[in-house]
Amino acid sequence: MKLGIVGLPNVGKSTLFNAITNAGAQSANYPFCTIEPNVGVVAVPDKRLDKLAEMYHPDKYTPATIEFVDIAGLVKGASKGEGLGNKFLSNIRECDAIVHVVRCFENDDIIHVEGSVDPIRDIETIDLELILSDVEMVQRRIDKAQKMVKGDKKFQTQVDFFKRVLDTLNEGKPARAVECDDDERALLAEVALLTNKPVIFAANMSEDDFSNGIESNERLARVREIAAEQHAGVLPICAEMEAQIVELDKEEKEMFLSDLGLEQSGLDRLINECYTLLGLISYLTAGKPEVRAWTIKKGTKAPQAAGKIHTDFERGFIRAEVIAFDDLIACGSMTAAKEKGLVRSEGKEYVMKDGDVVLFRFNV
Repeated sequence: MKLGIVGLPNVGKSTLFNAITNAGAQSANYPFCTIEPNVGVVAVPDKRLDKLAEMYHPDKYTPATIEFVDIAGLVKGASKGEGLGNKFLSNIRECDAIVHVVRCFENDDIIHVEGSVDPIRDIETIDLELILSDVEMVQRRIDKAQKMVKGDKKFQTQVDFFKRVLDTLNEGKPARAVECDDDERALLAEVALLTNKPVIFAANMSEDDFSNGIESNERLARVREIAAEQHAGVLPICAEMEAQIVELDKEEKEMFLSDLGLEQSGLDRLINECYTLLGLISYLTAGKPEVRAWTIKKGTKAPQAAGKIHTDFERGFIRAEVIAFDDLIACGSMTAAKEKGLVRSEGKEYVMKDGDVVLFRFNV
């Protein structure tokens, strides 16, 4: 999974990215590598994997990972090539989802590029650049469908639908705000629109906001309103606080979060929010050679899940031996679980569930 972090200057975007990558660099549970100066890869926190590691003492421990890309270069006019315009837009196009950092804090020492703190204006500024890029793509799709109508009237429904999308964009709203049925959603997915990508608004707040209760921040309420209109997620976060948390050891971190009434760091909450937004789950494989988490879409069937490991697993799929994680832990071992009849043999139509511990049988 690849997440692009966007935001105007001085909203806390780079502070958040640096906190994320430091978390990866400094904690044994968060492997981190630098692909480019603005790309970091961190592990998806999964306590279930830790439990399996305690059970199997594996030679290798491999969590699922997320790639974060700090997308720089956004200024007004990016859609027309201003700043790093075209590179900025192409970087977003390659991401699965967008984390849009929005400033919701006051600080006289940090000057906002627009001279004042207004999260809605900031959201609209970035949305506009993405919308202008999408307008061109939708217009091209309409032109193509109109030519096809001459030979086949069924393409008229495509023309009508994309005109509705174009109207939404021209109103200054993103494509994900368009109400769609399943067929229309599939049609929209065929066009790689920037404003159709899932978005999480990371509402960057002050440490005082978290100490006093985040609901007292009126800007957060405004961000939530626009997120609801756009079918986007919202994550209250404090980038400065995240930068402090990554410097702490495990016990200090737990105490720090507990004092604020939080169970997880902002990074962990961000990853969980992304999984929910993108409809992702993890299944697990476990043994002495390796314990590992694999990320799949909700609704994935067993053969396709096996294909994540290797194409041969999908091609020669015979069956999946499956046990729920909680059942395995309760039994204490796979042998005990089999004796109790809790390990199931599932076929090609089995839909994978989050936390399934699986052994795939295949023959090629």
